[in-house]
Amino acid sequence: MRCYKDSMSVYKRNGKYYCRFQIDGERHHYLCNGANTKAEAEKIENGFKYKVQQRQNGVIQKKEEKNKCLLSNVLNNFLEYSKINRTVYKQDKARVKVILVFFGMQKEAEAIIRKDIDDFKSYMLDIGRSKKTINLYLDILRESYNLAIDNEWLYKNPFTQKIKFKLEPRKINYLTDDKVKRLYSCVPDEYKGIFIVALNTGLRRGNIIDLKWENIDFNFKIIEITKNKGNKHIKLPMNETVYKFLKERFILRESEYIFINPKTGKKFSTTAFERMWWKIRKKAGLDNFKFHGLRHTVGTKLAKENVPVHIIKEVLAHSDINTSMQYIHAASLDIQNAINVLNSYN
Repeated sequence: MRCYKDSMSVYKRNGKYYCRFQIDGERHHYLCNGANTKAEAEKIENGFKYKVQQRQNGVIQKKEEKNKCLLSNVLNNFLEYSKINRTVYKQDKARVKVILVFFGMQKEAEAIIRKDIDDFKSYMLDIGRSKKTINLYLDILRESYNLAIDNEWLYKNPFTQKIKFKLEPRKINYLTDDKVKRLYSCVPDEYKGIFIVALNTGLRRGNIIDLKWENIDFNFKIIEITKNKGNKHIKLPMNETVYKFLKERFILRESEYIFINPKTGKKFSTTAFERMWWKIRKKAGLDNFKFHGLRHTVGTKLAKENVPVHIIKEVLAHSDINTSMQYIHAASLDIQNAINVLNSYN
């Protein structure tokens, strides 16, 4: 008797229909190419199921046995996509190299099973990668297989199951108002503008380093960024502090970039920026505090002032509102007021 298990069956993603099913313990994930409706996709799915049954019964030869697809080709195809569509191409390229060190250049994409994935995760832990970082590698593999399925190179994706590490909620490191003042007092004059923008916008380090005058609309008091993490389009209003600072700096501009390294007269490199930040935080007695913590400081301050979470999401350009929810903790006045009600039980 054939055993069918349809956890998702037919579903739609990015305008295309896919089907996912399991027959006799063998998982399958296919693109329903040409389907314009769910009903059409279900007919195509039935065709896939019939072919799987025929293959399992030995009636037809498994297609991938005729035309093997190497994992290295699948990953290189992803890199071509990443180079055009993702802002983290350099990181993707470095991570693909690590993946291929483990699996090898001749590993067949269809040959990967769950044990291979678990072995890869163990290997990554052994070489010192964090669970959060390993999940990024698994995301690359999942997306690589999805692209290969779109190209009809492959017919199932072993990385669609629950294979990622479940991460513990991370602690939000932020600065109190007193620590912000202490930090700012340790910032040399030539760098103060960076911290004015960081603490009044919540922009990421990369956005600040890459910020150009063409991103500033003084007429509408808007900072507009199109090249950003996740390819999000940011249109962030400037408050009076940022507007006044940038307006004054615009008159004295020396480069297309707003912030330049005073030692080189050129755009900050990541290394030079981190070196500058290390000296400042050490002087302020905040040795382990990362620059990204200034972004957390902004999110926490907004939550403390009872700014609605969907507004925090827009200010910080989060893709998922659950990321913004991390700031709605004890800093929120609503939560604090609710807890204060319990004082009556003392």
